[in-house]
Amino acid sequence: MKLASLGSGSKGNATLVEADDTLVLIDCGFTVKETEQRLARLGLAADQLSAILVTHEHGDHIRSAGALGRKTGCPVYSSFGTASAVQGKRTSLSGANWQEVRPGRAFTVGALQILPVLVPHDAREPCQYRFTWQGRTLGVLTDLGAITPHVVEAYQDCDALVLECNHDAQMLVHGPYPPSLKRRVGGMLGHLSNDQAAALLRQANVDRLQHLVLSHLSEQNNTSRHALDAIERVVTRGRERIGVASQTEGFGWLQVH
Repeated sequence: MKLASLGSGSKGNATLVEADDTLVLIDCGFTVKETEQRLARLGLAADQLSAILVTHEHGDHIRSAGALGRKTGCPVYSSFGTASAVQGKRTSLSGANWQEVRPGRAFTVGALQILPVLVPHDAREPCQYRFTWQGRTLGVLTDLGAITPHVVEAYQDCDALVLECNHDAQMLVHGPYPPSLKRRVGGMLGHLSNDQAAALLRQANVDRLQHLVLSHLSEQNNTSRHALDAIERVVTRGRERIGVASQTEGFGWLQVH
């Protein structure tokens, strides 16, 4: 099993997970053309996708998921709430081979067993995903404002983890956002701060992690250095396992052995 990213941040998100002959795309927050261009950088074409999984209805995650699904014919998975939230909009999943996921109920796409995990975020029915293949577990966890016991349970024993480190709390307080947006980002239904991400890792089996990728960093309210400083206080051994996803490049293939 391996993972890669086409880009991560407020301007668009897309993550790839591959196992055997199964290739899934988690979120599609770029245009179809840009998604295809970013796939090509990894030597891939959109018609190789086995499925598209959508976490929630915000544009930086769902922008062309429906359109790409219609173009390629591959199924598009989301919660009922997510699909309902975009009904009648340009980001609608109508016309695509839409498949409903139910948080907490695992399903299978090819070689991958996938668990949708309900998370606290300001969306209709947002869920993140955990993948299992041949006894190995890979987690994708972004776009949530709080760490719940349910989230800890789902992600505490991963072999690889893509984890949101959206903002540094002090940078957010003193940053350029208006007060209402600061409250949203820093609230219980917003985004994880560096310190919140570190708090999750304190409750996880970090020694098991082969790869830890810090993702969805805010360009205004965070830096790679701030995020790494917070996380490295928890992951004190094997710091070479930690990477940072970028908005423009994402990150290249990482193998889970």
